[in-house]
Amino acid sequence: MRIVACLNGDRRPGAHPALPVSVDQLVTDAHAVVEAGATAIHVHPRDSGGAESLEPQVVAPLMERLRADGPEVPVSLTTSLSAESDPWRRYDLVQRWASSALPDSVTVNLHEAGSVDLVHLLDDRRVAVEAGVWTVEAARILVATRIPVAAVLVEPTQVTVADARANADAVISLLDRARVTTPRMLHGSDATAWPMLEEAVEAGYDVRIGLEDTMRLPDGTEAHDNAALVAHAVELVSAKA
Repeated sequence: MRIVACLNGDRRPGAHPALPVSVDQLVTDAHAVVEAGATAIHVHPRDSGGAESLEPQVVAPLMERLRADGPEVPVSLTTSLSAESDPWRRYDLVQRWASSALPDSVTVNLHEAGSVDLVHLLDDRRVAVEAGVWTVEAARILVATRIPVAAVLVEPTQVTVADARANADAVISLLDRARVTTPRMLHGSDATAWPMLEEAVEAGYDVRIGLEDTMRLPDGTEAHDNAALVAHAVELVSAKA
């Protein structure tokens, strides 16, 4: 089971005192979460002003530092339209990422415009794709197009646990009926983050946790940092082993 630490997401700088934004902060945090038990990291690259960015001049220095000074674990980057709202420009930026500084994988949200073309580009570039499936409609895109993906991320975005669970169940049911055997991850956000993680553990899916998904521990207290969130997730996984 993979335990992926999602370090920052699209949260604004300062949203949490320990939210890593700069390259130095991300490298330091990567070491901390791996020491806590994470087996991979997921990052939203940031420019010098702290804004999300997919610009080659932002991605390359980040990946070079993580490769040189970070822990030896797989690195995943986002391609969310939150980082670049124009799908055509996003395609161009990813196409211009330096071959020497590519991540191990990227997440591509299938409900977003241009997602299928982006998956094919990344496949051509030998970058593994983790398909973000937020809805049943996105799952249908995955099934209908048969695009090459290394993992399916079931990501209910509903606010309440009951609604998130219903959406996740519907997506998983469709994947099962279509006999999609690609490895799966299930995760929520904020109030649904820990309940979805627990369901993922029960199902034997990969899990992820970090300040991108929640800034609180299951008891509602604010987590000290990403490493604290990962450490608690590792405890839950170990208890079910």
